[in-house]
Amino acid sequence: MSSPDHPHTDPALDPDDVPVNPSTEPSLDDLIARRCSRRALLRGALGALAAGPLAGLTAGAAEPQQPSAAVDNPTRFNFPEIARGVDATHHVAPGYSAEVLIRWGDPLLSGAPPFDPQRPSAAAQRRQFGYNNDFIGYIPLPLGSHNSEHGLLCVNHEYTNTELMFPGLAGAADPAAALTRAMVDTELAAHGGSMVEIRKTGGRWRPVPGSPFNRRIEALTTPIRLSGPAAGHPRLRTGADPSGRRVIGTLNNCAGGITPWGTYLMAEENFHLYFAGNLDGHPEERNYARCGMPAPRYAWARHHRRFDLNAEPNEANRFGWIVEVDPFAPQAMPVKRTALGRFKHEGAECIVNGDGRLVIYSGDDQRFEYLYKFVTDGTVTPLPDPTSSMDAQAYAGRIDASGRVHFHEQDLRQRVAAARAANRDLLDHGTLYVARLDADGGLQWLPLVHGQGPLTAANGFDAQADVLIETRRAATLLGATPMDRPEDVEPNPVTGKVYVSLTNNKHRGQDGYADTDAANPRAGNLWGQVLELTPTNGDHAADSARWDLLVRAGDPADPAVGAQWNPATSEHGWFACPDNCAVDPAGRLWVATDQGGGWPVTSGGADGVYALETQGPGRGTARAFFRVPVGAEMCGPRFTPDGRTLFVAVQHPAADGTGGYPGFERQSTFDDPATRWPDFTDGIPPRPAVVAITRDDGGEIGG
Repeated sequence: MSSPDHPHTDPALDPDDVPVNPSTEPSLDDLIARRCSRRALLRGALGALAAGPLAGLTAGAAEPQQPSAAVDNPTRFNFPEIARGVDATHHVAPGYSAEVLIRWGDPLLSGAPPFDPQRPSAAAQRRQFGYNNDFIGYIPLPLGSHNSEHGLLCVNHEYTNTELMFPGLAGAADPAAALTRAMVDTELAAHGGSMVEIRKTGGRWRPVPGSPFNRRIEALTTPIRLSGPAAGHPRLRTGADPSGRRVIGTLNNCAGGITPWGTYLMAEENFHLYFAGNLDGHPEERNYARCGMPAPRYAWARHHRRFDLNAEPNEANRFGWIVEVDPFAPQAMPVKRTALGRFKHEGAECIVNGDGRLVIYSGDDQRFEYLYKFVTDGTVTPLPDPTSSMDAQAYAGRIDASGRVHFHEQDLRQRVAAARAANRDLLDHGTLYVARLDADGGLQWLPLVHGQGPLTAANGFDAQADVLIETRRAATLLGATPMDRPEDVEPNPVTGKVYVSLTNNKHRGQDGYADTDAANPRAGNLWGQVLELTPTNGDHAADSARWDLLVRAGDPADPAVGAQWNPATSEHGWFACPDNCAVDPAGRLWVATDQGGGWPVTSGGADGVYALETQGPGRGTARAFFRVPVGAEMCGPRFTPDGRTLFVAVQHPAADGTGGYPGFERQSTFDDPATRWPDFTDGIPPRPAVVAITRDDGGEIGG
C-alpha cells in the first residue's frame, strides 16, 4: 500500500521503497533467471518454458508483445474494456454502474454529526466513517447464509493524508509541526476500521442507518487485548500497561480477511511511521531498525507519550499484528493474535484446508521482505449450513403468522453460537511459516518455531515470543527468499491455487542486493509481477509447494520493460504494480493496482481493477475493468457470494503523482486538490470512498 502524507507527493520517500533487509539470499528475479536460460527467453520458445516458471504464457511472451485490437478474447471474462487514462473521476466498463456507497465522514453511529471538513474533530470522527478505506470484507446476514443482498461490510482505514484532510496547511514548511492536538486526535480517530450494515433494495446498495452492527474501531480510544505466545511478555509491557496484555488502538490497517466463523481480521502494516525518538544503545534498537524505525511521518509523538520511543520504548512492539474483531459481539474487545507474527502485514486471507485446519496467508509489504502463512493447530468448527433443508427453513421462515419464533430458528442460533465459541481462540495456537523459493520451482515453508535451527537463545530468541516479535529477523536467519514487495496473497477456493501480488522493487539489481544478467531483465523493477502457488497435493498446510510466474507486469510494447503477457492482452489491458486481488465465485482472478506517485512512469494512467485470466489459452491475459480518479489507489476488491456485486475502495483521491497530472502539475492540498471526487463541490475536499459496482442487467460481474 502507499504511504501517508508527503511520501504521496514524493515517491522517493515511500517507506515501502526503503529496503531494511540486510539479507543476501537470492532474490525472486535471480531464481527466475536460473530457471529460464537466456536462450529460452530470447527465442520465446513455449516448449522450453512449458515446465518452467513462465508456463502458460504463449510462445514469444518473453519478448514484448505489440498490443493488437484485432485479437479474439480467449478469456472467461466478457465485458468491454475501458481505456487507459487519468482524469478527475472514476470509470467502469460499459454496461456497469459504479455508485458511491459510503465516504469518509459519512455518519455511521447514532448521534454522528454531518460531515464538516472545515471543523474536523475527534469526537465527530469516532462516529463517522474513517479515512483511506482499504480492505473490504463482506459477511452475509444472517451469519452463515449466502445472502448477497444484505450483509455487513468490514472496511479498514489505513492512514490519513494530512495535507488533504485539514484546511490551512498549504505552504507550511512542516505540515506535521503545524498540527494541533485536536487535529492529531482526529487523525487517530480516522484510523482503524468501520463495520456497516448494508442492504440492496431496488438494485441499489445503501447503508442501514442506526444498525446495531455499525461500529468503529480506532486508534484513539479503542481498547484491544493481546493474546497468544507474546501476550504479557516483558517486551510488550509499558507504563500504561504493565501487564503487556492491553493496548489502545490499531493503526495502518491495510488489507485483511474474514474468517469462516464471521470475524474480521485487520492487518497492521506500516506501524513504524507513527513513532519518534532515538533508541541508540537500547535493547530494542536492532529490532526497530529491522522495522525501519524511527521514521516518523506523523506528529503524534508530540502530543501522545506512547508514540515517543524514548518515553515508551516497548509501545512499538504492540503494533504490527493481526487484529481479530467480532462484528456480532459489539461489546467484545478486539484481539491482537500474536501467534501470527509481527511484521508489516499485507492481508490475512483464509482458506480451510482439507483436514479442517485454517490457513492464513500474508505478505510483508516492503521491498526484499517475505511471504508467510499460518496454520492452526486445531480445526475449524463450521457454522450451520444454510443450504440444508432445516437451516434454509429457519432462515426463510423465522416468524410465523402470529409472530412467534419457530423453535428451529432458536436451535439454529444456538448452534451458530456454539460453533463460534469453539473457534474463538483458534488463532492463538498454530505454526507460522516463511517461504523459501527454490530455483527449480519448488517452495519450502520454513517453520518459525523457537528452538529449531538458528531460532535459539544464542541468536537472541529466548522464547517463542521473541521469534514472533522479531519475525523478520527470524525469517532472515532461516534463509527465506527476499521478495519484490509482497502484498496481497489470495487463495483460490475453487482451484486450490494461491496468487501473490509482488508490487515492484526499483532497487532490484542495485544497492548490493540481487545481481542481474542478460537473462534477468527486471533490474530496477518498477512494475511488479503476479506469482501462482500450487500447494503440494492440494494441501495448504504442507511444508512445500510449487511456484510459477503468471505475468510480469508493465508495458509489453516497451522492450526495456521486459513485460510478459499473453499476446491477447490489449494496449489498455496490461497493468503495473499489482496490489490487492480477489477471486470471484467462479474462481476467476481480479487484480487491483497501486502505482503510487510513479504512475506517470509505470503506466501513464490511473490505478484500477483488472480481470486476469489464469487458465486455458487465455492464461496471462488482462482486461481493464475499472479506473480510479487521479491520485487515488485501487483497494479492497470484494464480491458478494452470487458474484453480482463488486465492492471496491477508492483510497486517497488527489494524492499520488499529481505533479505529473497534465494541467494540474503541482502538489494537491485540501484547498487546492487535483480532484474533488466524489462530491465535486466547492469547499469539499476529496473523500476516500467505497464504491459498489453492479451490472446494469443484474448479471454476474465479468460476464
